[in-house]
Amino acid sequence: MPTLEQFRTSRNLLFWSLHAAGWAAYGVTQYFGALLYEKPTSYARVIAVSAIAGFVLSMPMRYIYQRLWGRAPRSMILGVLATCYVTALALRIVINFSYKAFVEPDWQARGLFELFGGALSTTYLLVCWSVLYFGIKFYESQRKQEEAMLKAVALAQEAQLKMLRYQLNPHFLFNTLNAISTLILDNENRMANQAVTRLSEFLRYTLDQDPMEKVTLRQELEALDLYLGTERLRFGERLRLEYAIEEPAMEALVPSLLLQPLLENSLKYAVSAREQGGRVRIEGRLADRWLELAVIDDGPGLREAPVAGERRGVGLRNTSERLAVLYGETCRLVISSAHPGLRVDMRLPLELAEPGLEPARTHALFPPAMPRGATA
Repeated sequence: MPTLEQFRTSRNLLFWSLHAAGWAAYGVTQYFGALLYEKPTSYARVIAVSAIAGFVLSMPMRYIYQRLWGRAPRSMILGVLATCYVTALALRIVINFSYKAFVEPDWQARGLFELFGGALSTTYLLVCWSVLYFGIKFYESQRKQEEAMLKAVALAQEAQLKMLRYQLNPHFLFNTLNAISTLILDNENRMANQAVTRLSEFLRYTLDQDPMEKVTLRQELEALDLYLGTERLRFGERLRLEYAIEEPAMEALVPSLLLQPLLENSLKYAVSAREQGGRVRIEGRLADRWLELAVIDDGPGLREAPVAGERRGVGLRNTSERLAVLYGETCRLVISSAHPGLRVDMRLPLELAEPGLEPARTHALFPPAMPRGATA
């Protein structure tokens, strides 16, 4: 027996099912009407012939209407009325002759008017059939347009997310390769090899991860550790990191590489620009149905920037746009001064990972659990 999905996807199956059901319903209502008006028993044969003839004679109407579809409204209306009337005339001939054969053998048509008697009522019936046909066709057309529009929007969002996700800061690559080059010149081959390995693993992770998929916060921090491995070569003890992540928040889902551009922004302004370096703190916790994240540095903050918007940089704009595409207005990103420094707060709808989620493919040195206040 056909399923609901098959009816939805197969137009032929839907048409023939409704076509047969409609004429069967016509036969049943006519039969009960004959009982009500105390028609002779033989009239049931006339009703059966009428239903079968209606089923057969109205089949070509579908193919005529397919040619009429898309034409000017006036042409469609005139074409439908003409098709219904011609079909009704043919159907009335069959009905009247079956009446003569089964009910009243002595009946004789005394002209074309009697031969085609009842054509107007049959035309009305076929017009109802036509309205139902065009109604379903219009509904299917609208649904296909909506599906095409939704698919186009989804593809556009995916393309936008990929563009934003793969927008890797050239300065990061330049500085990392420059640091590796310096290690090689200083004959620090072992550290240079570790740096190349970390860099390749981080780049491979960025390419392997689907921008439309989310990862757990734990996996996100493990991937972040690959990035930090190369940055520690540049800054050494000048880079001071603090993690304040509550354990329940570790299983919350976030967009992959959400924190990397924020951290890179902090490293650029709070660590790289100052001889003494700086401190960066990452916080995370659950609050009711929300995941709250924060990246805080002790750099110059917003006040010392010529224009507040300039302090945001590519990384902050990238993150803001990605969150807008993924969550719309259900998320929040706030940038404020931390006195001293800059604070970036995010509030995302809480989504928890399902048990047995495949872990991210990283070789992380990040600790499996970080109690609040832990320092790296």
